[in-house]
Amino acid sequence: MSQRPAEVDLRVSIGTLHLKNPIIAASGTFGYGVEFSPLVNLSRLGAIVTKGLSIQPMNGAPGPRISESASGLVNAIGLQNIGVKAFVSDKLPELRRQGAMVVANVFGQTIDDYVEVIRVLEDAEGLAAYELNISCPNVERGGVEYSTDPLLTAAVVDAARKAAQRPLWVKLSPNVNAIGLIAKAAESEGADALVIANTYPALCIDAHNRRSRLGSTTGGLSGPAIKPITMRLVYEAAKVIHIPIIGLGGIESPADVAEYILAGASAVQVGTAHFVDPRASEKLIDGLEIWCRDTNTIEISGLRGALNVAQATSE
Repeated sequence: MSQRPAEVDLRVSIGTLHLKNPIIAASGTFGYGVEFSPLVNLSRLGAIVTKGLSIQPMNGAPGPRISESASGLVNAIGLQNIGVKAFVSDKLPELRRQGAMVVANVFGQTIDDYVEVIRVLEDAEGLAAYELNISCPNVERGGVEYSTDPLLTAAVVDAARKAAQRPLWVKLSPNVNAIGLIAKAAESEGADALVIANTYPALCIDAHNRRSRLGSTTGGLSGPAIKPITMRLVYEAAKVIHIPIIGLGGIESPADVAEYILAGASAVQVGTAHFVDPRASEKLIDGLEIWCRDTNTIEISGLRGALNVAQATSE
């Protein structure tokens, strides 16, 4: 008599939010979500994060916008979006009909910009949380990124927290010397979770014409090439904060998901893999369930922070 396979529990919690599974479609790689609905059952995903939303529509960077690199992708989209009001009227109703758990990515060049976008979204139905993209230049401080300075991080998170009734995720930049300082600054001002991390500054050159392969010259590196570096950031941040972490960077396989969770993440976001396969996120859910059965992992949340760290011994 054959034994039934053990039931696998993929549910995870990000603060007060309860997700069906730890697979989240990352901002900027999944459109507004509705574009993928003919291919992907949006309600199956743990959540989806929208393209970054600004007060006014933005045209984005000049083309070309994407260039492949070894084990990665360099992009310079330039935060193109239709603006927060058009998103609420044109995209959000369909996402509600699809049953998706929607997280709105929010950005701005000033703190007032962030607050204004959140205020518009606060009046909308069908959103689960906000993702604060603080890897944007602060025009009030000479273009310094909010996420590279603990004081600036604290200021923008504090303002957003006061404006938002919904959970607030803060997306950090990897371009810092000590991720723990930025992580603690965001936590101290009311962040409910951290997303670690955004892309890495990069440049791709065409040696034949001596020009950049991107219209805006430089861009951001994502994909498998960055996974080990970003996983270290997750590990370092998890040691000093108490709020959940969502890992992001180079996730393509169920083992990638497990590795991030072992490093301290509660969930993950899938980004560049969607350029290879639009159904990457949904397929990962099935693959992760199989991986859990094969490794006798009954609850995926039980892996969180369970990395075995070798201790030096003295003789």
